[in-house]
Amino acid sequence: MPAANQENFTVIRSMTAFARVQESNEAGSITWELRSVNHRYLEPGIKLPEDFRQLEPEIRKLLAEYLARGKVDLGLRYKLDQPQQGGIKLNQEIVMNLRVVEQQVLNIVHEGSKLSVSDILGWPGVISDVERDFSSLNELALSSLKTALIQLQQGRETEGSALDELIRSRCAQISAIVAELRKHRPEMMTALREKWEANLDEKLKQWRDTANENRLEQELVMLAQKLDVEEELDRLDTHVVEVINVLDRDEAVGRRLDFLMQELNREANTLGSKSQDSLTTQLAVDLKVLIEQMREQVQNIE
Repeated sequence: MPAANQENFTVIRSMTAFARVQESNEAGSITWELRSVNHRYLEPGIKLPEDFRQLEPEIRKLLAEYLARGKVDLGLRYKLDQPQQGGIKLNQEIVMNLRVVEQQVLNIVHEGSKLSVSDILGWPGVISDVERDFSSLNELALSSLKTALIQLQQGRETEGSALDELIRSRCAQISAIVAELRKHRPEMMTALREKWEANLDEKLKQWRDTANENRLEQELVMLAQKLDVEEELDRLDTHVVEVINVLDRDEAVGRRLDFLMQELNREANTLGSKSQDSLTTQLAVDLKVLIEQMREQVQNIE
């Protein structure tokens, strides 16, 4: 098991990266190209030359050891050294047998032309490719793939580090907006109370005529409870703390972060729907913009 595998995440990793590795030995050279993009699960697309097709199970195993999520396209190219490219093997026994049979036929029919060189070379089994030994290239292909996967991981980590910084920055901005909303809340409630009182003069007169002077206060309390956003602000704070905690985990966190983005967005929507003043509405919109920016980036996190 490699040192950097899916059970030992030390940093946030993006699912977008590219790696190219070329290595050679006495038999020839191997070139790997790997490209990965975001995907809900680990989905490999493996393109191998026919001579390396038997390596596919081992390749899939290596991928699962190094990567947890992402659509990964792998392409392998190879080139044999000149001696390995080698040529054609002549089956002399078949050629000699052809000549014997040819003479026997001529002895019987006493006519006809002899077999030409092209006739003999076209006979099945007379010539064949020299069997090539791919064992050392197969070993090189697997070791080179490990190198390429490490390179791909490094690219994912570099990109992931930038995503980590972006998300933490957005979380800090969300916390600042929540703090501003808390600070503004008493002023907002006072303004709402004055607005409601001004609009309910007639009802107030009605209630006073019926000796029910507490009715307006009760109505205001009920309306204030209906429009209270304290719980939404608390949950926004809680979700932001959880996002930071998830970013610090030593595991693949993309799916968990995606879930938290949904929760943050739900609270921002509720906050907007309860808004009764322009500042709260604007801050709710700012929250949604920040959350959407995070959500787009979270889609790329492994």
